[in-house]
Amino acid sequence: MNVQFKKGVLELCVLVLTSEGDRYGYELAVKISSKFEVAVGSVYPLLNRLTQEGYFSTYLKESNEGPPRKYYQLTEAGWLHMRALIVEWSSFSTAVNEIIEEGIRP
Repeated sequence: MNVQFKKGVLELCVLVLTSEGDRYGYELAVKISSKFEVAVGSVYPLLNRLTQEGYFSTYLKESNEGPPRKYYQLTEAGWLHMRALIVEWSSFSTAVNEIIEEGIRP
């Protein structure tokens, strides 16, 4: 998949997956990679930025499989940001699909 496409949707995917429940970084990367491949290393800078912008709060939780994991939880600002991005994405993807459909007609 085109790298620029991934960059554009990664933030939305992370926000939506975290709206389902608190998640840690590696878990998010694996979940997203089940749909399209992303490097684990690309998720952490995004999580840090979204946390600094106030869209996530974090906490550590013990793990049976190693060191404690840092979990990300959507804040109220994160929920609002996610909803705005979903509206924007829906409008954008509809417009792109219309252009594609108009362009491939015989």
